[in-house]
Amino acid sequence: MSVMTARAARGATPRDGTPDLLRRSLRVDGVGTAVFGAVMLAGGRWLADPLGLPGDWFAPIGIGMLGGAAALGLIAGYPRVPAGLARAAIAANALSGAVMLPLAVTGALPLTGLGVAFMLAGAAWVLTFAGLTFAGLRQSGSHA
Repeated sequence: MSVMTARAARGATPRDGTPDLLRRSLRVDGVGTAVFGAVMLAGGRWLADPLGLPGDWFAPIGIGMLGGAAALGLIAGYPRVPAGLARAAIAANALSGAVMLPLAVTGALPLTGLGVAFMLAGAAWVLTFAGLTFAGLRQSGSHA
């Protein structure tokens, strides 16, 4: 068992005081958010019809996602992740999921089957990372 695996198994905290789960969840969420933002910016013209999303939504959402990805990267880069910023990331992900789920299933948008799957995948992503970041924050003891 490697040192990293042993530390992860114990829920250990690196020397900087931030649990691995908290920092890693923020970093992976940031990378995924950046990829999603880039896809929205670059592919909006081609994705609008197959997904059933309004074409003029892609650029603002893509720019917002890239901004969110940058924020997640900055938060994860602190020597010790501030609890308030981690909570803000959790809240942003939970809110995003709370918006995407109803949009995917209520018919409020003229989504295609692929569009529904795209929205559900996005909701699953943000809700998963809200949970992982929350678990990492609890692990850090800074959740109060």
